[in-house]
Amino acid sequence: MSISAWTELDDKSVKVARTLALDAVETAGHGHPGTAMALAPVAHLLFNKFMNHSPENPEWFARDRFILSCGHASMLLYSQLFLNGYGLEIDDLKSFRKMNSLTPGHPEFQHTKGVEMTTGPLGQGMSSAVGMAIASRYWRQFFDANTATNQSIFDNFIYVVASDGDLQEGVTSEASSIAGHLGLSNLIVIYDDNRISIDGDTNLAFTEDVTARYRAYDWDVHTVELGTDGQVDISALSKAIELSKKSDKPSFIRLKTIIAWPAPNARNTAASHGAPLGESETKLTKEALGFEQDKSFQVPEEVLKYTRQTKTRGSELFKKWNDKFQAWSSANPSLASEYQRLVKGELTKDIDKKLTVFESGSSVASRKSGGTILNELAANLVELVGGSADLAESNGVALKNALSMQKANSNIANSALGGKYLHFGIREHAMGSIMNGMALYGFTRPFGATFLIFSDYQKPAIRLASLMQLPVTYVWTHDSIGLGEDGPTHQPVEQLWSLRSIPGFTVVRPGDANEVSVCWLKIMEDRKPAGIVLTRQNIPTLDRKINAPAINAQRGAYILQDAPNSNPDVILIATGSEIELALNAQKELNSQSINTRVVSMPCVEWFQDQPESYQESVLPKNVKAKIAIEAGSTFGWYQFVGLEGGVIGLDHYGASGKPDLLYKEFGITVEKIVAKAKELKQ
Repeated sequence: MSISAWTELDDKSVKVARTLALDAVETAGHGHPGTAMALAPVAHLLFNKFMNHSPENPEWFARDRFILSCGHASMLLYSQLFLNGYGLEIDDLKSFRKMNSLTPGHPEFQHTKGVEMTTGPLGQGMSSAVGMAIASRYWRQFFDANTATNQSIFDNFIYVVASDGDLQEGVTSEASSIAGHLGLSNLIVIYDDNRISIDGDTNLAFTEDVTARYRAYDWDVHTVELGTDGQVDISALSKAIELSKKSDKPSFIRLKTIIAWPAPNARNTAASHGAPLGESETKLTKEALGFEQDKSFQVPEEVLKYTRQTKTRGSELFKKWNDKFQAWSSANPSLASEYQRLVKGELTKDIDKKLTVFESGSSVASRKSGGTILNELAANLVELVGGSADLAESNGVALKNALSMQKANSNIANSALGGKYLHFGIREHAMGSIMNGMALYGFTRPFGATFLIFSDYQKPAIRLASLMQLPVTYVWTHDSIGLGEDGPTHQPVEQLWSLRSIPGFTVVRPGDANEVSVCWLKIMEDRKPAGIVLTRQNIPTLDRKINAPAINAQRGAYILQDAPNSNPDVILIATGSEIELALNAQKELNSQSINTRVVSMPCVEWFQDQPESYQESVLPKNVKAKIAIEAGSTFGWYQFVGLEGGVIGLDHYGASGKPDLLYKEFGITVEKIVAKAKELKQ
């Protein structure tokens, strides 16, 4: 954009956006006005001059994405969604931060039209934007690999506005590192360098050379200094964005700003970051902007008419794109068919028939059977994309026939721009955020693997995935003291119940290879955030002629092997590798005329979703002697066994030693189960 394209109406629109931020925060009595005021020209520039988007077609697959990583400055986004015609109106802005409004304190995905992701936890937005850029490039290469750069109907850009706080959070360092490695040229980050945080000047804690850091990450770096009047230098910023769009690297634009500009007294103060400016300062600021001091939410008709031209312009852009899309569809019927399948969210036909049925009698680690099933799913589902945090062989998730995603001309063997296997490196936290971004982009079903113990690094991203209900799948292996000699630093104890406590998240711990297959397929069908938890050590593949069919695992818990006459005195509930212990204990108890039922419970959440009548049929209330068996924290199991039941587990850290010796040392044995059952039966 040349500076001549910036008109007096653009200036007026920016002033309106600034006063809207002022008034919304003032009316709410709390909020973050300073950044929304300072960056109003940036948001206006992007939404009205640079971004390809359509307010009337907000799900347009090829649209540019805007991510407000500093989600506390939500009025920056809401003002543009209002002005550009995404459905927000003045009354919505007046309800800013109020219960059930469309303008909550931080932007929420699928709550407000035009919000691309839930942001607020600093660093997550920018890191997820890396995932969006990865997904964008992946689908562009899948659908239209032979078209020249930036000439495809599937080309687009991911724009991010980030703050000092985003750059201080470690997750952005991880994500930015991989973005530079992959050469994500469709990613443009505008860093608001206002040098103010809640505690005061950022010099208190943040004095590094940020631009040098991003050059070291192999980003294209630009600096835009303050305009001569203290405003954002629109001309220089426009030039930086234009250069960024032509780069073959991700771009980082360091933009110098003054927080709360142009408030006469509050500008450049920490107070303006997270609190209303107050009645007096609000009036003075409105006066400086040319608005009436005693009126709120003033939007001149000429401004609204001007900014809402985006609706017409966006619809025209979408129509032109759709015409090209129809031509592409005619020329590429097979790809077009895949596109439509993905739009509908369907899996490929008969995919369940393409998965291995494991022979009983064999003994295999569930990480290995999981790898077999994942490879079969990935071979049949183009949308299943992901990788591991430098643990592919240990996790079993290496995709045997897939290319590695790398940047062009990387000289790495078996790689391509559109490769579907991602080497995340040792970046567990960013891996989670990147998975979220890939899912948010659309179509993509990302998976990411590491050891269960390192799920602790991923909790912020897991929580956001659950808030947004994104179809991401975590593969967590080495799930207990059964990993052995690596010792207590690597042996999970509290992780399973910690993860189960996350609302909207599903934790799946299958008991044998065929349960693994059933559970993987259900995860794909459910399209919800989930973690599948797998063993390092071998576990037996159960004989399904003796035990109930593995398909029952879809219900979360089922009677694996019932008591004689289906009349249990004792019920043993187990997950994962402890299923074997429960079955062996059942044999011993039955031989002593203590009728015992074994229940496999691979997924607590799926079981709790079942009708109460089914839950009662599996775990009848009148059977008081219930024992849960899991090589982890006992916390949480009492909801199933009751205060009259028992739990065989581990409420302390493990040790370095052979798995069988550890189980014996810590009392997770057949003998302990039998003894506990007898005690409860009395």
